[in-house]
Amino acid sequence: MTDRAHLAFALALHRVAAADRSANACWSPYSVASALGLATAAARGETRAELVNLLGEGAADLLRKAIVSDDAEFSVANTLWVWDQLEINPDFLTELGGWPGGKVCTAPFAEDPEAARKEINADVAETTHDLIPELLPQGAISPDAVASVVNALYLKTAWISDFPRTATESKPFHAPGRDVDVPTMHKTGKLGYAAQGGWQAVSLPARGGVEAVVLLPDGDLAEAEEDLDADRLASLLEATEFTRVALALPKIDVRVRTPLKNSLVRLGVRSMFTRDADLSGLSPDPELVVDDVLHEAVLRVDEEGFEGAAATAVTFRLVSMEIETEPVEVRVDRPYLLLVRHVQTGAIYFLTRITRP
Repeated sequence: MTDRAHLAFALALHRVAAADRSANACWSPYSVASALGLATAAARGETRAELVNLLGEGAADLLRKAIVSDDAEFSVANTLWVWDQLEINPDFLTELGGWPGGKVCTAPFAEDPEAARKEINADVAETTHDLIPELLPQGAISPDAVASVVNALYLKTAWISDFPRTATESKPFHAPGRDVDVPTMHKTGKLGYAAQGGWQAVSLPARGGVEAVVLLPDGDLAEAEEDLDADRLASLLEATEFTRVALALPKIDVRVRTPLKNSLVRLGVRSMFTRDADLSGLSPDPELVVDDVLHEAVLRVDEEGFEGAAATAVTFRLVSMEIETEPVEVRVDRPYLLLVRHVQTGAIYFLTRITRP
């Protein structure tokens, strides 16, 4: 299944948040959209309209349905961390209860911001199996912070058909500026495959109703990525058919921290960071604004499958000061995109650019 609104959101944010086309990128559209989806539930008026315009009207329903089945390890938490002196709208708590892993926790934001930061980080570390031990760096919780909506995600699953370990060998990868030798896996078999519009797509099915899709451009990734839109990507994904493929794919171990505030502002989500914010869906306090949005993601791909984790925090503060036949041979030996998605809903758990494996 392909949801064009979700693809459009993923590509739009990827384009601005991962603007350095020569560098690795890794982030979770699922995690970011979940945290922003709860921010949408907290917002009203123009603040809500800006978020809906970015995410799409049906984003929350899509994300709530994107649950991995029991033959893979999957955990997700959507947590409202709140100062016990902040009045919370009961309707927001009802909305939160409908999200996977929805829960409310208190934290001593005003009394001890550092203690609040450590509590949030510890909870994220537990959900992500310690792959993300410190989502919030020192200083991320300001003295005026009163709440934070945090999504944390962990996914570990095996390929339906492994890559033989004996076939893995060092092969050249044509990274920007120079070639490097990297451990490269090899497998030949029936895989989802499509070639159109200057891209090849190879779908690798995994357990839990998940798939990894390699998106390999015919030419330079930086140029091809700039022209990739939701319609083109949806058409490519929907065109895949089982074909005999000889695939050479580098192993991956990538970790990226991504501050998102400036990227969201560039995409039109502005008012929630200003005194014009209307966050009355979360609390009747009229001085509430979003302080920052922080994200981190990790993805590891090897012969047996893949393991990934991601977390996103939307932090709220009170404004007491200014806020600023023959097999098709696919040799992945140059920069490419990799997305990991839920097959039934099309929700994208991870979108990764690999320029240097």
